[in-house]
Amino acid sequence: MLDIKFIRENKELVKENIKKKFQDEKLPLVDEVVEIDEKLRELKLEGDNLRSERNTTSDEIGALMREKRIEDANAKKQRVSDINKRIAEIEEEEVKLQEVFKEKMLVIPQMIDDSVPIGKDDTENVEIERFGEPVVPNYEIPYHADICEKFNGLDKEAAGRTSGNGFYYLMGDIARLHEAMIAYARDFMIDRGFTYCIPPFMIRSDVVTGVMSFAEMDAMMYKIEGEDLFLIGTSEHSMIGKFKGQILKEEELPIAMTSYSPCFRKEVGAHGLEERGLYRVHQFEKQEMVVLCKLEDAMEWYNKMWKNTVDFFRSLDVPVRTLECCSGDLADLKVKSCDIEAWSPRQQKYFEVGSCSTLGDAQSRRLGIKMKTESGNKYVATLNNTVVASPRGLIALIENNYQEDGSILIPKVLQPYMGGKEKIKKK
Repeated sequence: MLDIKFIRENKELVKENIKKKFQDEKLPLVDEVVEIDEKLRELKLEGDNLRSERNTTSDEIGALMREKRIEDANAKKQRVSDINKRIAEIEEEEVKLQEVFKEKMLVIPQMIDDSVPIGKDDTENVEIERFGEPVVPNYEIPYHADICEKFNGLDKEAAGRTSGNGFYYLMGDIARLHEAMIAYARDFMIDRGFTYCIPPFMIRSDVVTGVMSFAEMDAMMYKIEGEDLFLIGTSEHSMIGKFKGQILKEEELPIAMTSYSPCFRKEVGAHGLEERGLYRVHQFEKQEMVVLCKLEDAMEWYNKMWKNTVDFFRSLDVPVRTLECCSGDLADLKVKSCDIEAWSPRQQKYFEVGSCSTLGDAQSRRLGIKMKTESGNKYVATLNNTVVASPRGLIALIENNYQEDGSILIPKVLQPYMGGKEKIKKK
């Protein structure tokens, strides 16, 4: 959510930002919020003046009563009564206007960074850099679901009976490999100075609207029937919500955390959830990184964070690339974002395994997260990035380590988490 003072002073800049995101239908919102803000300030001024007059008039009534000037005192009392009535009307109008004002302000997108490429959708995202050499072996790599089933490691049919499409059972060595990767991701980030955390897996609606746009919320979140609770789509939601309404000490920043959670997503608009595969599912596990820092340090942390994910996948012998998200592909709260994509030797192309974003002060404004400084309280910057989300990370790991004899090599960094095993073989 933008600062209304910024919008008042930079209306055309805000409109240009909306155009860059190809959301022209939101252009009228800029003038509307400025107009509502002006009305609110007028009402506040009127209310403050009336309260001052009421205090003065009340003092005058006491003096008149002591002087036995009853008629004059009653006239003043009527004036106080009229003032009270008008103040009540003003306060009621302010409440209604504030609701409309907030609703409109929450829909105006965050200002994107000047470095963000302009484009309508994800087809216009821009490749930044590749890490590792993409290899296409001279033997066929089966579909990842077939590989897993060969090891009795995947059962989507049974999951369909218990839970429906988009769910799965992982078993045996495949399940163990999945958990080894998650555990290694945890330790990888701890070694890089991040504090490990397991957050609540459900959050209230005021936290949801604080960390994401309404469009994202509708497309992603599962609502708990009869309660003000939602299943999280990523642990970032809980981790940022942890600081809701808090004033942090300047010396406490930056706060760098790595969090584990299961994640739940409706995947509305995802056409044809794969019946057999694990690429797009309703439930998965993820190791996340979340940072709160000063606004001026956000871009430095952004670059550190996406590099952590690149280094993680390279340690698993998985080639990756970074892809700059264009303006039309950025969620409304994001200032800048890049995707980390892993190489698929089966498809001979890259696919998304993580995303790194800096959101400026968008989330902290919505949730009231500030730091205390000598010059006053200031909003902090929030950032998030995927270390690894599985099963997507598992797919990349399996495909890039699949051998001609049907076995799967286990990267050295994962072997301690697999009881020393060097490869998975069909029993």
